[in-house]
Amino acid sequence: MGYLNSVLSSSSNQVHADDAPVSGGGLSQNGKFSYGYASSPGKRSSMEDFYETRIDGVDGEVVGLFGVFDGHGGARAAEYVKQNLFSNLIRHPKFISDTKSAIADAYSHTDSEFLKSENTQNRDAGSTASTAILVGDRLLVANVGDSRAVICRGGNAIAVSRDHKPDQTDERQRIEDAGGFVMWAGTWRVGGVLAVSRAFGDRLLKQYVVADPEIQEEKVDSSLEFLILASDGLWDVVTNEEAVSMVKPIKDPEDAAKRLMHEAYQRGSADNITVVVVRFPGDQEGDQEGSSSHGGSG
Repeated sequence: MGYLNSVLSSSSNQVHADDAPVSGGGLSQNGKFSYGYASSPGKRSSMEDFYETRIDGVDGEVVGLFGVFDGHGGARAAEYVKQNLFSNLIRHPKFISDTKSAIADAYSHTDSEFLKSENTQNRDAGSTASTAILVGDRLLVANVGDSRAVICRGGNAIAVSRDHKPDQTDERQRIEDAGGFVMWAGTWRVGGVLAVSRAFGDRLLKQYVVADPEIQEEKVDSSLEFLILASDGLWDVVTNEEAVSMVKPIKDPEDAAKRLMHEAYQRGSADNITVVVVRFPGDQEGDQEGSSSHGGSG
């Protein structure tokens, strides 16, 4: 499909359980944004987090696609979503003309295709997906599950996604209306099993645990400084405000992502930790020396 993918924007060298943490980054060809990622199994013996950072061209537009996918019940669902969600999205005929409906369709289609591919499996894998799509001066954040997206705008930390937890009033209502139940089992869980109320996969709970994304749109202007996407391995131990204040002084987004990953580990996060940081140059016109170190695998 004639992708503009450079070596920089490829993240196919996914970390595996026995590997050290990985990191990397890149810069869009039009200079509109730079990004970095860092991912580590943390204190866990298995790695179920995946990420995708991709720069592509659709109808002459440079598009940035960033995602964090936190698997449960095995890595298969998270890996499948990483490999298929963005391809399904940019192939959608309304990707440019009606991006929100294209995102909702791509989430739904990817979920149903994964469930079809799972027929032979007797395990019940699932995954969150927190994604950020950059098209022109639009930033669209779509979320399913409890990975989270936070922006820094005008110096302030603003959550641009909502964690989907079963005890939220509207989520509990939706689950009960579908014939399910929410109960306490160490934390609030759907059917006493799953601690997120929306996810890809989770075939046995599918009528309650949907993959419908909540989508929020932000304008990319001079007040938008950066975006943080991360799995709950970060957010379990670091607040939105703390994360933003740590990233602020670090111009290189790969270094910023690594800083957050290390901080979460040092604070005792018990989970896999994956962080993607996207920086917008609106607040640093002409300050390009910070981006010369991109592309290393750190």
